[in-house]
Amino acid sequence: MSAELSFFDLFLQASLLVKLVMLTLLGFSIACWTMIFQRRKVLIAAREQLQSFEDKFWSGADLSKLYSEVSAKEHIDGIENLFVSGFREFARLRKSHAYAPQVIVDGTHRAMRVALSREVDSLETHLPFMATVGSISPYIGLFGTVWGIMNSFIALGAVEQATLAMVAPGIAEALIATAMGLFAAIPAVMAFNRFSHNVEKLENSYGNFMEEFSSILQRQTATEQHG
Repeated sequence: MSAELSFFDLFLQASLLVKLVMLTLLGFSIACWTMIFQRRKVLIAAREQLQSFEDKFWSGADLSKLYSEVSAKEHIDGIENLFVSGFREFARLRKSHAYAPQVIVDGTHRAMRVALSREVDSLETHLPFMATVGSISPYIGLFGTVWGIMNSFIALGAVEQATLAMVAPGIAEALIATAMGLFAAIPAVMAFNRFSHNVEKLENSYGNFMEEFSSILQRQTATEQHG
């Protein structure tokens, strides 16, 4: 491609509206890539934390000691937040001596359910934006392309003798808008699908832990009642 048709020159030659479309898509792309790296880091950390905590939990550690260890941390999230929320509610209800074992377990389960909902919401941060960018970017790019080509043909109609050299730059700059729309949309869609799958797997793991932990507490309350 000649210097006259370089990307930067085509951008400068584009109409104001097409420039705005390109800059919007560039902004979407930069924002998405920033969120992709951030979400990837968060989800990897959540998976590693899940594995580490489950290893401690199923190693036979005393639940009270584990609760003291985890709750002493400055920042609690992920599966640790489920455990702390559940055990705190369990200890509070059991201490009152006013509730039946099943009521204690149900209250503990509800506390963990609330914590689970908050953790999933946190893990899904930025995913709706990625989905939106993946959905609308091609159409925004197409709008810029249509507008640019329309202007090229309008200008072409104002001359007596039309040549390909006259219309090529206008069409080329218009098509760049579509290319930028795809450039923004494709990574956003791929990241959204990937991260949504990872969040779903984490949510299932959290849910399984919540049910298993509830069963442990239920057996413990039943033993205490019959003891």
